[in-house]
Formats: sequence, C-alpha cells, structure tokens
Amino acid sequence: DGEKEIERYRAMINDPMANPGYLNVDRGEVLWKEARGAKNVSLEQCDLGEGPGKLEGAYAKLPRYFKDADKVMDLEQRLHWCMQKLQELDTADVVKRRFSSPGVNSDMEDLVAFIANKSSGMKFAPQVSHPKEKEAFDVGEALFYARASVMDFACQTCHGETGKRIRLQGLPDFTKPGKDAQETMGSWPTYRVSQSALRTMQHRLWDCYRQARMPPPEYLADGITALTVYLTKQAEGGAINVPSIKR
Repeated sequence: DGEKEIERYRAMINDPMANPGYLNVDRGEVLWKEARGAKNVSLEQCDLGEGPGKLEGAYAKLPRYFKDADKVMDLEQRLHWCMQKLQELDTADVVKRRFSSPGVNSDMEDLVAFIANKSSGMKFAPQVSHPKEKEAFDVGEALFYARASVMDFACQTCHGETGKRIRLQGLPDFTKPGKDAQETMGSWPTYRVSQSALRTMQHRLWDCYRQARMPPPEYLADGITALTVYLTKQAEGGAINVPSIKR
C-alpha cells in the first residue's frame, strides 16, 4: 500500500507543465548563447560529439571519447573543457556552484538541463567502441562492484537485486541491462521536489557515495565518468525523458 501511495504521488507531480526543471532548461539556453571568458565567446561552438554546436542527440551518446581532449568525458566534463578551451573562462566559480543551493543557481545544472532536453524522446546509444571507451566501461563496472569504506558497501549492495528497497524507496537493479537501468538513467537530470533543485547524474553519484559513507568523489572525477559509462551501457536503448521530476 505504501508503494502504491508513492506511485500515486509521483503521478500527481509528473506534469511537464508544472516541472520547475524547465526553468533550468531556459536558463541553460541563455548560458549556452552567452559570450563569456577572456575570448568573450559563447559555448555555441562547443563540440559535444555530434559536431560544433550540434545538440540534438548529443546527450544520448555521452559519455564518449573526445579526440581533442584524448579522454572519455561526460557532459559536465566536456562543458568544463569547452569553457576553459573555447571561452578561456575562469571556471573556479562554476565549480564552486556545481550543485545549486537555496538562492544560488548552478551553471552546470542549467546547461545540462538544456542540453539533455535536446535528446528527450531519443534512445540511449552508448559509445563503447574506442579503446578508451572500453577501458572506461571496465573501470566503471569494477567500481560498481567494489566494496569500500566503513559500511563495506558497493553500488551493487543497493543496486544488485530485483525488488530491493530502502524504506519505501524502490532500488533499480543495475547488474543487468534492461528496464530498471533504462527507466532510471533515462530520467536524469531530474528536478528533486525534496531538494527544490534540479540534479544531474554527477550529483546523484556524489550523493550515493556520501550516503554509503564513502569519501565523496571530486567533481568531474574520471571515476564518476567511468561509472556513468557502465550505467549508460546497461541502459542502452532506453528512452530519455528529461528533465523529469522526482520526490
């Protein structure tokens, strides 16, 4: 009965016309087009994998290998790289505001909402053909099963069995490709009603590590990107519907 009530609550709030996450989308569009940095240029020539400035479908193929940076990047890593390389922007403040708080917006959350929304309705097509993409997948899979810290938890502890839950919160099973991974990954970034903020996958994984009593990962850490590669591969073929809205 409790789970049914949670589903009823989710259905009540799951209205795109009442989703504050779309305010992030609007702010992100402004930031994408705004000239900033020492070069006083916008991000509109940033190549997210589909060509400079091309946004449609880009999020569906991230993380991926970028030859100019010679590394696998998720969306936030790539945006940070473009800010530094294209705009010559001092990103210290952007990193400081990586996660929004009451009265403080996050450029990254806004940009991710805008760009991810351009892939809404499309399906995940993870890129794991380049050797460094394959390496990232292997590292991400290893991290998913790695037990650590005072609780001796791994990602698999909570997300390795169908039907498991914490209190009334159902936990998706990421050990196999399919529906659980597709529905979960396809709903991020999301607006969290309980936090009054839009959150990205970087924040979700950071918070998972924090709740597992592990050392919180550094922002834009390659390990988080590798874990995202693994999770996205498990969600291959799943539909993207973002920004979504959650409790």
